[in-house]
Amino acid sequence: MDKAIINLEEGTTCTAWNYSGHRLVAGSINGSLSVFDSTDPASSVFNCSSKFKVHESSTVKVVWAPPEYGDAVACICADGSLLLWEEVVEDSELPQWKLCKCFDRISSQVLDVRFGVFHTSLKLVAAYSDGQVKVFELLDPFDLKNWQLQAEFQNVIESLSKFGNVSCKSASIAWNPFKGELQQSSFVLGFDSDVPQLNSSKVWEFDQDHQRWLPVAELALPEDKGDPVSTVAWAPNIGRPYELIAVATCKEIALWHVGSNPDPDGRLSVEKVAMLSTHDSEVWQMEWDMSGMTLATTGSDGVVRLWQCNLNGVWHEQAILEPTS
Repeated sequence: MDKAIINLEEGTTCTAWNYSGHRLVAGSINGSLSVFDSTDPASSVFNCSSKFKVHESSTVKVVWAPPEYGDAVACICADGSLLLWEEVVEDSELPQWKLCKCFDRISSQVLDVRFGVFHTSLKLVAAYSDGQVKVFELLDPFDLKNWQLQAEFQNVIESLSKFGNVSCKSASIAWNPFKGELQQSSFVLGFDSDVPQLNSSKVWEFDQDHQRWLPVAELALPEDKGDPVSTVAWAPNIGRPYELIAVATCKEIALWHVGSNPDPDGRLSVEKVAMLSTHDSEVWQMEWDMSGMTLATTGSDGVVRLWQCNLNGVWHEQAILEPTS
C-alpha cells in the first residue's frame, strides 16, 4: 500500500527539495513557508520543523541555495518580489528563519530565479516580467545579505537589440551544473513573452577577460525562434564531449547537443537531436537525474514521464507515473 511521506497543507503552491534531499520547503497561498525534516534517519517520513510568514501575498516559487552557503531559500511572491531567507542559530537557541535580503525592484516582477556556484563565488540570476535578466554576485561568502548587481541585459542574441514595453508571462533558467575550475559560468534562459526575439532559449556564458555575459548559442530552429518557452533543464555532464539541454515549448520537448569549442565569432555549435512527444498539455517542469541519463517531465496533465536514450541514440519514453487519485 502506498504511504505518504509528507502531508502538505491545502493551499500549497510550490515545493523544493534541498541538495541532499533531506529537507523540503513548501510555499503557501497565504504567504508562508513550511520546512520539513526527517527526525529519524531510518525513516522516510518528514515532519514540519518550521513554519513562518514571508510575505502578505502568496509564494509562487522557492529555490534552495547551494549547501556550502548554509540553509537558505530564495522565494518569489505573487507580487513579483524576491526574498532570501536564512536559517540561523543565535545564542544556543533553536534554529530560526530570518529575512536576510529583499532584492530591489521598480515595476517589473521576478518570474524565475536560480543559484549558481563557480570559482568559489555564488551567483544568482533572476528573470523579470519586462524581459530583463539580472545577475547578482555574493560579495562575502559568510554574509548572505551582501549582494552586488553584476550585470543586466535582455535575452537577445544581438547586443544592439533593445526592446521596450515587453510583457513576459513566465521565464525559465537552468545553470550549467558542471563546476570545473576551467569552466566558465554559463546558464540557459527562455521566456514566454509577447516579443518573439526574447522567447527562444539562449546559452549565456561569462567572458572572464572582458567581465561581461555573452550569448554563445541559441536553441531553436529558424522557424521556431518565436515559440514561447515554458521550462528548460541542463543535464549533468559525466564525460560527454558536448552539453545536453532540454527545452520545452508550446509545441514540443526538444533535446539539444551544444558543442564545447566556439567558432571564430564565439558561438557554440548546436544540434537538435530529439523531439519528445508532449504531455498534450503545458509542460511545467523538467529535471535530470544526477548522471544526466534520465529526464523527468511533468505538466498540467498531472503525469510524470521518464525519458532515456538507448544504445542507438534514440530517445524514448521509459516510464509513466500517474497520480493514484
